[in-house]
Amino acid sequence: MEHPENNEAYKGLTVNAGVEQPSSVNPYLKRKVRRRELSVDEYVDGIRQGNITILSQAVTLVESVLPEHQAVAQEVIEKCLPYAGNSVRIGISGVPGAGKSTSIDVFGLHVLEKGGKLAVLAIDPSSERSRGSILGDKTRMEKLSVHPASFIRPSPSAGSLGGVARKTRETIILCEAAGFDKIFVETVGVGQSETAVHSMVDFFLLIQLAGTGDELQGIKRGIMEMADGIVINKADGNNIEKAQLAATQFRNALHLFPAPESGWTPQVLTYSGFYNLGVKEIWDMVYAYIAFVKANGYFEYRRNEQSKYWMYESINEQLRDSFYHHPVVAPLFRQKEQQVLQGELTSFVAAKELLDTYFRELRHD
Repeated sequence: MEHPENNEAYKGLTVNAGVEQPSSVNPYLKRKVRRRELSVDEYVDGIRQGNITILSQAVTLVESVLPEHQAVAQEVIEKCLPYAGNSVRIGISGVPGAGKSTSIDVFGLHVLEKGGKLAVLAIDPSSERSRGSILGDKTRMEKLSVHPASFIRPSPSAGSLGGVARKTRETIILCEAAGFDKIFVETVGVGQSETAVHSMVDFFLLIQLAGTGDELQGIKRGIMEMADGIVINKADGNNIEKAQLAATQFRNALHLFPAPESGWTPQVLTYSGFYNLGVKEIWDMVYAYIAFVKANGYFEYRRNEQSKYWMYESINEQLRDSFYHHPVVAPLFRQKEQQVLQGELTSFVAAKELLDTYFRELRHD
């Protein structure tokens, strides 16, 4: 085909070369480099030096369900154990909407004024359907999340006991080995999570609200008996009188319960997390409690009891996993389930047959 620009009549016409088409691959895109797996000693050294990146990787390792990760995690925990135990562990619970995350932001800044380092382990509720979790607590701790002496680790509850992350206790050990002398453990505030958190902290703080109806609805015997201190949040503006009335009702209710083993009488205080009112009084109470239980020996006794509790919990968990994942027993579950549903077996007989099969296989092994 003859191009007109080649014709003698168009000698003055200059045709520029076309622009070279760029590659469809971004030349600035860096190839993803696979991160090198750290050794146990590298994990431990990094944690001891306070390296937040390595601490975060170690916590991820602890939370992993892969057997090879668990093996490394347990070695890391074992080597960190001699450096742990030097912190004050505070459990913080309350109903959803009580202002736990906002309060922790304020509480954290207050305790860091005296120096030291703070780790916040926030347990985020996982969806029962998708097992997904938003992990949004960190966004509500605006000031604390940018503080150089703080470490905030939101963890999904992953359907474990009442919403408490299964590996929180091991994470506490790693944080203590990294030099964090104050640990906050925030619970979901539903179900049995409080029981598990109570078994890993030194002081259990319960956050309540006033002006939401019948205050006595918030008084549940189990959680009230666990609380070492109760605080009524949002005691500001028109809500001050309601908060004081709620505090009186809680104090009266506490008199009905048996005296705690620690010998400490739980206090009820009011404060405003949003306006930072009454926060100093809360922490004066916490420090007074810690001094009190260290003086009478209950602090060490409680730590020892917690260690014993977690030993048995670990045994129960491993036995349960071993039973449910046994190669001979696991395929029988669906069969026994159908027999129960069709009325051929009772639930108890089906359970006994499965357990008998499990124990018989263990003897053969």
